[in-house]
Amino acid sequence: MTERQRLAQVLEALCAWYHRGHRDLPWRRTTDPYPVWISEIMLQQTRVQAVIPYFERFMQALPTVQALAEVPEEQLLKLWEGLGYYTRARSLQKAARMVCEQHDGVMPCTWEELIALPGIGPYTAGAVASIAGGQCCPAVDGNVLRVLSRIFAREWDIKAQAVRRQAEQELQAVLPADCPGDCNQALMELGATVCLPHGMPLCDTCPVASLCLAREQGRQQLLPVKAIKKARPVEERVVCLLWKDGRIALHKRPAKGLLANMWEFPNFLQGEDPQEQLGIALTEVHPLRRSKHVFTHLEWHMTGLEAQTTEGGYFTWVSPQELEQAIALPSAFRAYRAIALEKRESKG
Repeated sequence: MTERQRLAQVLEALCAWYHRGHRDLPWRRTTDPYPVWISEIMLQQTRVQAVIPYFERFMQALPTVQALAEVPEEQLLKLWEGLGYYTRARSLQKAARMVCEQHDGVMPCTWEELIALPGIGPYTAGAVASIAGGQCCPAVDGNVLRVLSRIFAREWDIKAQAVRRQAEQELQAVLPADCPGDCNQALMELGATVCLPHGMPLCDTCPVASLCLAREQGRQQLLPVKAIKKARPVEERVVCLLWKDGRIALHKRPAKGLLANMWEFPNFLQGEDPQEQLGIALTEVHPLRRSKHVFTHLEWHMTGLEAQTTEGGYFTWVSPQELEQAIALPSAFRAYRAIALEKRESKG
């Protein structure tokens, strides 16, 4: 059997398996390209179960491309709060505005038109074009690459762009024209629920186990090859909850770089002088618990500090109610946001 024949048989079996039953996810109940697109962006680097309530809330608030294009950025970021990677939300809005300008507010569903929009790469374009547009194009993500590396027992570095392009070319040649979207979703579903990334894959329940060379060779857990991860640099930071007349201090981060243009609690590197960094006099200073946040290429190890002040400084002062209902705060500050909201009664 050639590799092309093997892949064609895999896709045929997976489509049949997918049609017999799959996870009932809200974005799978429609072929409208707008919600399909929103779901695919939300699912990047985020678990399915975590995405569901965000997706439902987002679609209720912004049910059309035009609504997304016109929503104030602060409201958009508040809807996104907790999902992280906020550039995704900003790119969504940029793309929505382009759709309104160039496509009369109708979300396109061809690969060529989708790939031209901000924040849409080959995978997302393939997913939306195949699911919503019926276009015969692959959608290759980490799940799909893991499945293929095991099916063919290939020692792939699945983070390499050359590997991704190879997989796209091989799938393009055999994707069934009558159900490309279901086929792409079946591959993703297998990777998410059966051909798991950590621990032993569930080969006994796999619909294509008989076609899997890694299983035949007993190498399921060895593939794909895992590159040695470099240790992330660690920053020790002090995060400050500063109160003035029942309101808490925030300021915006720089327009470029990590968490660009996002609100944050004042913070600085451990060892720096609080008075010098904050520029205001503090009273009733006491420590708060430690917290940790892992970014893609950096870790913050944080110690909290709470204090009172009578000076305004360069900060924006908001009520706990505003912090809860209107301000989008990065998830890096989740622990300290929770502490601040617990203070709402005592602080007015």
